[in-house]
Amino acid sequence: MSGRTFLVTGATGTVGRQVVARLSGVGTSVRALARDPRAVQAGDGIVAVAGDLTAPDGLRAPLTGVDAVFLVWPFATADGAHEVLEVIAEQARRVVYLSSATPRDGERRVEETIVDSGLEWTFLRPHVFASNALRWARQISEEGTVRAPYGAATTAPLHERDLAAVAVRALTDDGHAGASYRLTGPEALTQAEQVRIIGEVIDRPVVWTETPEETARQEMLAQGWPPAVVDGVLRAQAELVTTPGPLTSTVERVTGEPARTFRAWAGDHARDFLTGGPN
Repeated sequence: MSGRTFLVTGATGTVGRQVVARLSGVGTSVRALARDPRAVQAGDGIVAVAGDLTAPDGLRAPLTGVDAVFLVWPFATADGAHEVLEVIAEQARRVVYLSSATPRDGERRVEETIVDSGLEWTFLRPHVFASNALRWARQISEEGTVRAPYGAATTAPLHERDLAAVAVRALTDDGHAGASYRLTGPEALTQAEQVRIIGEVIDRPVVWTETPEETARQEMLAQGWPPAVVDGVLRAQAELVTTPGPLTSTVERVTGEPARTFRAWAGDHARDFLTGGPN
């Protein structure tokens, strides 16, 4: 692995930060791409580089000598993806793309563009992130109660560190080309159970209070969410009550280590729930 160089896009995001840290931890040279390199967390082997996926020509210098790229595409459409992939393919031979469990049109088009690029590729398809629970942080900190519908909606939340661990394996090891990895945490939990676990971790009583769907809908609309997105989120949660989300062993199969539990994730983020959110 010595002498190899990796570029991580989205390097200041929840997942990108973890990929950067883990790559650095295995002794590789890491270039952390960000619009503002000052926002990149420093570390051994980490070089913060300026770059913007909306300006592909500006990516040539950061990509020089790079072997593989972790690609986060933060846009709703695939517009511009072809140009970015062309520049990546000039230098790198491998790309690991953070997709989703059920790719939307834009994500699907990005995947198709990657396949057509000639690069070795791996797609990561996470289902539900444990970090979604951070949306409850303020209520938990201030009230000790989470008010929302569908407390019985059941998923297997995935720790961002496990997603990063799979990404790093796909970036650094052979044998992952052409794979689409469906990723979940190791246990199925209802939303109400997640809230209970958070309370146990922070040693405070925290309860789930069921509210009507329409109440949640109006609150989300008032926060500026598009109506179609609101309806989609609530519909998906309703479906998870009767049909729980999937449970896979992909993290352990790829990394050789068991996926982290939601309790472990809550412990890593206990401060967020005590203070009302990430600082």
